[in-house]
Amino acid sequence: MAKRRLRSSTVVLGGMGLLALTITSCGSEPDRRCADRSTRETLPSYECRGSSGGSGGSGGRGSYYYGGSTSSYDGKVQGGSFDKSAVDRGGFGCTRSGGG
Repeated sequence: MAKRRLRSSTVVLGGMGLLALTITSCGSEPDRRCADRSTRETLPSYECRGSSGGSGGSGGRGSYYYGGSTSSYDGKVQGGSFDKSAVDRGGFGCTRSGGG
């Protein structure tokens, strides 16, 4: 039986895929969008500027909403949270720190 050699292009492409997976899965931040806390309607980004995502703050009337999506029907956010730590992503090979 003869040993089968992998072609260099196969090795390179496989290595690049693994590298891309490692880079994108550990350091990614959840999506964020500006939304009104009471109505959950999406707002222009300037309504959240200067705000750290909490209620109050020096921004406008909005707060950052992390993760989830925006409904195409009524433009309201859903499936995420106003608390960034509630939607932190862990990925392949990542450990979640308790610091948050």
